[in-house]
Amino acid sequence: MTLHFTTEGPAEGPRDAPALILGPSLGTSLAVWDEPAAALARHHRVVRWDLPGHGRSPAGLLSEGATVADLADLVLAVADRLELTRFAYAGISLGGAVGAHLAVHHPERISSLALVCSSARFGEPEAWRERAALVRRAGTEPLAETAPARWFTPGFARTPAAAALADALVADQRAADPACYAACCDALAAFDLGAELHRITAPTLVIAGRDDTATPPPHARRLADGIPGSGLVELPGAAHLAPVERPQAVLDALRSHLAPGLDDDHRRAAGMTVRRAVLGDAHVDRAVAGTTEFTAPFQDFITRYAWGEIWTRPGLDRRTRSCVTLTALVAGGHQEELAMHVKAAVRNGLSPEEIGEVLLQTAVYCGVPAANAAFAIANRVLRQDSSNEQEDDH
Repeated sequence: MTLHFTTEGPAEGPRDAPALILGPSLGTSLAVWDEPAAALARHHRVVRWDLPGHGRSPAGLLSEGATVADLADLVLAVADRLELTRFAYAGISLGGAVGAHLAVHHPERISSLALVCSSARFGEPEAWRERAALVRRAGTEPLAETAPARWFTPGFARTPAAAALADALVADQRAADPACYAACCDALAAFDLGAELHRITAPTLVIAGRDDTATPPPHARRLADGIPGSGLVELPGAAHLAPVERPQAVLDALRSHLAPGLDDDHRRAAGMTVRRAVLGDAHVDRAVAGTTEFTAPFQDFITRYAWGEIWTRPGLDRRTRSCVTLTALVAGGHQEELAMHVKAAVRNGLSPEEIGEVLLQTAVYCGVPAANAAFAIANRVLRQDSSNEQEDDH
């Protein structure tokens, strides 16, 4: 029995990119990282995990009297299963404590560390033991009712955008297994890494929410003061779940912290993954096979830059990028590239009718002759694809 974790999907990134493991806060699931993860996956293989008895992780992985070291062992088991010998790690609150423990006791595994709204010691142990007893007696419902007030600033909690997010996160809190939730409280009660912070050698960033009442900014400052060479970012207008309340600010901080680990090899790997997904393996294999000493620099350039830097950006989905690309190719008269990207648009989920709408738009803004040629090319490509599908069906 192992922790539930994600490794595939738009928020997980290329398999051969540098690994980044994201840890959740108590009472939440891996969904707490949804928005930042999608952007971080541009250049990282993102692995998110659920605490025992939370999300889709099975209950029974922790028992009464559990420790953060027990949770860290479960995370290492995930890393070992994925053959990740070394990885960056970012965690919220309890998830951050797991990362700090790993950085102290398994420094060879952690390439970079980010502690988000976390602490070296989460208050008095008795308070956590009382919460554990409450949950064992009455379940998680009493905590779910007050969770938004602990997790978010009052201003954010009242916004319509926050309501849907809060509902989903509170539902995760309600669904958490009481025994596992209580065992996590036991782990927080016993956790005190203050005397060992100096042993952390991984480059470390500490992120605090200025309005966080669960782990107030002094907790973050203690972490930053104790970890040699660490950086500290305090976010205004953020409470305990800063990646939910201030996702862009958290993302910007993490990107800046993780950027030194990204080199051309990783951009090339990310670009090749997206290039194959958009254009298809057959096309890319032909392009690679036809590469010569003369064309190799250009092939490397488009893989790293066009595919590794632009097509991997989170601001537009691939369907929208296909629409933009088709329009630009019609405007520029690049007919060979247009045929290739009509096929790519289909792979990115555009229907023939939607491709037709894009080309009609180009007739107005790029000129009727250009659109006329584009329709002829698209019609040929789409008919070919339709014929191939019929052959495959027989």
